[in-house]
Amino acid sequence: MVSASSTQYPPLNKATAPLSALLLKSTPATGIVHIGLGNFHRAHLALYTALAVNESGGDWGIFAYSLRSTTIAQAMTSQDNLYAIATISPTSQAIVIPGIHTAAIGGPSRVTETLEEMAKESTKIISLTVTEAGYLISQITGGLNMQAPEIEHDLQNPIAPKSAIGIIVRGLEKRASSHGAPVTVLSCDNLSGNGDRTRQLTYDFINAMGNNAQLRSYVEKSVTFPNSMVDRIVPGTEERHLKMVEEGLGVHDDSPVPAEEFSMWIIEDKFAAGRPAWEKVGAIFSDDVAAYELMKLRLLNGTHSLLSYLGALAGEETIPGAQSTPFIETAVHSILHNEFLPTFTMPSALTSDGYISQLIGRWSNTILGDRTSRVGSDGSTKLPQRITEPVLFHAQSRHTPQFISLTVAAWLACIAPLKGFSPGVHAEAMKDPAKSKLVELAGMTTDPTVFVHSVFSTAQIFSPELGELNGFVDCVAGYLKQIIDEGIEKAALTAQSKN
Repeated sequence: MVSASSTQYPPLNKATAPLSALLLKSTPATGIVHIGLGNFHRAHLALYTALAVNESGGDWGIFAYSLRSTTIAQAMTSQDNLYAIATISPTSQAIVIPGIHTAAIGGPSRVTETLEEMAKESTKIISLTVTEAGYLISQITGGLNMQAPEIEHDLQNPIAPKSAIGIIVRGLEKRASSHGAPVTVLSCDNLSGNGDRTRQLTYDFINAMGNNAQLRSYVEKSVTFPNSMVDRIVPGTEERHLKMVEEGLGVHDDSPVPAEEFSMWIIEDKFAAGRPAWEKVGAIFSDDVAAYELMKLRLLNGTHSLLSYLGALAGEETIPGAQSTPFIETAVHSILHNEFLPTFTMPSALTSDGYISQLIGRWSNTILGDRTSRVGSDGSTKLPQRITEPVLFHAQSRHTPQFISLTVAAWLACIAPLKGFSPGVHAEAMKDPAKSKLVELAGMTTDPTVFVHSVFSTAQIFSPELGELNGFVDCVAGYLKQIIDEGIEKAALTAQSKN
């Protein structure tokens, strides 16, 4: 919970919330159970749903569960499940209060309540935003990582699952054994083919359960997994955001959400039991979600990774600071136009020039001030999604993408620096589920080439296909050595000269 001294402002609740800022006069009954109570969910799916219900009605209240943390859930509960979204741009600021959550709970001790809510016939959608890391995907098989401790636990403890996939399957199991009503599982994370992938992981878990004929039949006949593409930059909440909301609303919100003005949501219209009228409030339903996903994963997310790692190593605290650094700005344009754009076809409704121009503006939002440490966290689960296919694409023409290689090298320099190299405070603030494994490998050698080859051969972060591309792996190692010996700017200038 982020706190601020606020003696002059009453706390945010239904009695004090300014009616002009409320999107809903009353919260509808629960129709959606959501896993992952973070800032992105609260500024994206929750807002779209609140707007849709305000526009067209329907019982689409959201019961939200946080897998581990109780902080946001406790803050929201103390505020009648309300919170403010502060939309921040260089030219304007706006504050809205969605008022769409029927409950907010968190932590493993509350998972039983979540399963019960998922099992209710009135629940029509089970949604999730748990980041790429939360899906526990094996980079070796492409399926569920059956060796992950959470999955091993969930297979042995059906009434107290810990993982998102385990919770979803156990909730579906309850539905299958009771009423058997249809339901939709909706992923809102940055995974290519996120609906298809969630379906695959669900079946992987079901197959590992053993006696599962009833559940498998239910999922095949009554559960849909639409693909979707989500897009909005939502930083972490800081002290200045609390003050902004206090001054704007005249009440104190203990968990406001800052967000950029831009928001996009592309969805397949494959809902087994109905859905809110999201299309009336800006969501786009399309049969070509994959094209939008590839565009975003590569142009926005892939380049975001470059910005975060190069920026952190250059001492930049924020993404706008990184974007305005001349050698990084040059790197951004090179990776976008020369390394990512050739690897996919843009959606017919958009142009590459228009979308890239918009991206540059979003990354330059100094008022929002997204941090390089936030964007650079969880690289071990983000980078495989963002770079694998582009690297393989270029390998077909015997070309090694220089700035993608530099991005991977910069990530390793940030997360697991070799002895004697200090990546700086912003890199040190990055979190990564593979950090301990990478630090262990880094501790075994002082040779960047040995370290990089060990990452690709033993860490099980990247697919074996990438590890077999010796030219690419050697290129990553070369840039890591140059970062250590000469600094990130010299390494970026070398990449530019070879691009």
